Amino acid sequence: MSVADDPRREEAKTKLDFDSDEERFEYMVRRIEEKLDDYEGYDFSLRQVRALNIFFELAQEVRGRDMFYAVCMMIPKVLFGLESSIYLLEDEETFVLADCSTDRSAFEPVRTWDHELTRHVVLTGGRLHIPIQCNPHFADMLPFQPPHNILGSFVFHPCLNTHGHDCLFLEKYVNRVGYQLHQRIIRSRNREHLRFIKSMVQDIGHNVIVPNMYFKLYFNRLKRQIEELHVTTEGVLSLMAHCADDECVRQGERLARTASAIEAQYQEIYRHYETTSMFLETLLRRRHFEEGRYVLEKREVDLRTGVLEPQLERYRQALEDRGVQIGYQLGGAPDQEVRMIMDRGLIAQVFANFLSNAVKYTESASLPGAGQGKFLSYGWQLLKDYYGPGRPAIRLWIITTGPPLRLNDPMTVFKPGFRADNVATESGTGRGLYFVRQVVELHGGSVGYRHDGRGNEFYCMLPFEHEPRGVHADSGEACPDGEAGDASAQGAPQQ
Repeated sequence: MSVADDPRREEAKTKLDFDSDEERFEYMVRRIEEKLDDYEGYDFSLRQVRALNIFFELAQEVRGRDMFYAVCMMIPKVLFGLESSIYLLEDEETFVLADCSTDRSAFEPVRTWDHELTRHVVLTGGRLHIPIQCNPHFADMLPFQPPHNILGSFVFHPCLNTHGHDCLFLEKYVNRVGYQLHQRIIRSRNREHLRFIKSMVQDIGHNVIVPNMYFKLYFNRLKRQIEELHVTTEGVLSLMAHCADDECVRQGERLARTASAIEAQYQEIYRHYETTSMFLETLLRRRHFEEGRYVLEKREVDLRTGVLEPQLERYRQALEDRGVQIGYQLGGAPDQEVRMIMDRGLIAQVFANFLSNAVKYTESASLPGAGQGKFLSYGWQLLKDYYGPGRPAIRLWIITTGPPLRLNDPMTVFKPGFRADNVATESGTGRGLYFVRQVVELHGGSVGYRHDGRGNEFYCMLPFEHEPRGVHADSGEACPDGEAGDASAQGAPQQ
């Protein structure tokens, strides 16, 4: 039976997820026992077994694709007197000669699928063509989806007397070549990907971050012009008051309103610029790409004025447009100053994701004393000794009216790609709350969801770290455990 037709192999290709460790171990024990039976049935010669062992050892030893091809071709040549060539798929239709153990001029450099290069083993003209199969579990990591999970074709010759048992051995040999080659292609792609990312990070710094800083200069110039406009407007209004002409007064008042509107628009644009710049510089931080993970840059920040209120102002108009009222019937927002150590840019994006969802998914409800409507409230609460003696936490939460999400596990909402059944009319990727979870857990905290009968509450717990009095925020010195201060929020909901 051909390797490609082995039903147990097909089972292994599809059986990837298990409900328990016991099930996973039992499955692997069964596969090992099946493999023992298989090898007894193969009845490979000592030389063939050694060929497989030598291949595994040398494949681990050599580096570079050319040396790997040399290992693959020289083992059949030295041990069995077989010459060989390797064709690999460059795209879904085109085979390219990767290497051969004899004169290259004897082989076509480029071929397509034909009667020899197929998904099956083909013996013709003394040449044995065996398809090189990839690992189907990782086929999506290749440059393209390989047809029939085939990477290429391994051609052996002379094979006039190769059949049955010897053909089965060569199939098994090529199968191992395919899996090893697949891993090497993935590693090569990953290296290329990393090189591209490193280059892109440098380009981002040069072409995005630095030019974006010039907007600060332009905003400052515009602010001075607006201030000059206000001074000029006051002068015009004073002159028009002396003129006492009704039309002059009306035009003066119109000028004053226009100047005030320009000022308000400037403030709105500048707030968005500050937030966008912070997010841009935080998400495109070079160390994220260099280390392959989010890297925190923590410093002391005022939670309310440095994180929450700027994001609330950013989403206020969108909330109003959707008819969402920022009320405190669900629990009041505390107004105490809370200074704590965090990565301001990332935690700000946590709250921004909560607010973005509030804009899209808040639904109308009846609240005592507030009537019918859409409501949002937010707040925070200091929890003494939450992480142990002298290790307080701060709980940040946002509640929006609406029916509960239908979930078996509340943490499902924080999984990548999750979208609830009430989002059909709203755009989204299902990445926002997963990002929230990543950032909060990176800070050493946790996230959660619940419906308390009034609305949907999303919250996060963060270690309450702050600096001892007199230590500068950039010094990197942390506050001794237990010096949390009195920042507890009155009326905030308990966990």
